Amino acid sequence: MQSILEIKDLVATIGDTQILNGINLTINTGEIHAIMGKNGSGKSTLAKVVAGHSAYSIVSGDILFEGSSVLEMPPEERARKGIFLGFQYPVEIPGVTNADFLRLAYNARRKEQNQEEMEPLEFFEYINKKLSVVEMDSSFLNRNVNEGFSGGEKKRNEILQMAILDTKISILDETDSGLDIDALKIVANGVNQLATSFNSILLITHYQRLLDYIKPDFVHVMENGKIIKTGDSSLAKELELKGYDWLKKS
Repeated sequence: MQSILEIKDLVATIGDTQILNGINLTINTGEIHAIMGKNGSGKSTLAKVVAGHSAYSIVSGDILFEGSSVLEMPPEERARKGIFLGFQYPVEIPGVTNADFLRLAYNARRKEQNQEEMEPLEFFEYINKKLSVVEMDSSFLNRNVNEGFSGGEKKRNEILQMAILDTKISILDETDSGLDIDALKIVANGVNQLATSFNSILLITHYQRLLDYIKPDFVHVMENGKIIKTGDSSLAKELELKGYDWLKKS
């Protein structure tokens, strides 16, 4: 098994506030990890820092992607190399259709892999094969990115991006947030279809319910910017029953 993402003693701040306080985490190919924790524990910050969000500063530590540090890489370069972040609140992009947005992103990824870019017609055939992963109709491709989309449609659109880009590690930040049970099942089924022995997935969530449909190999609990406990999928069920406070007593 090969390490895809290795986070070493990571300390990060936003402004004068330190949020990550020494994170250590290794994710290998073929693994699904979940990070759980209360609001304000640092889960979303960790996702954004790995993706290269400019609002955060790294004080110390390192982030290795396939063995090489990404700390000096801008977010777009990290994305081209195969780091994908699915947002908790996907943004709308007026005036840009889904088809154009996805083709540009896909071709940027192909260029990184020294492959020829796809022409629009060829790409349309390629993307149509991926729509079934998230049960989306081809009419979505002609709509502007996330504009007027329901919460469920936005999250399904994120998983479609993940499918198109053939990412190496996908970090899904509260993908279950705001989803009804039907949308949750569609999104979870899409994630399960895209999980392979060659990539990895990191789920960030508050609740067990997403993990009823996507079974993680490892569950980590964050508090105050640190991982305080790691277990298998049964840990998520225990958290559902007991909450988080019992961890302080154990």
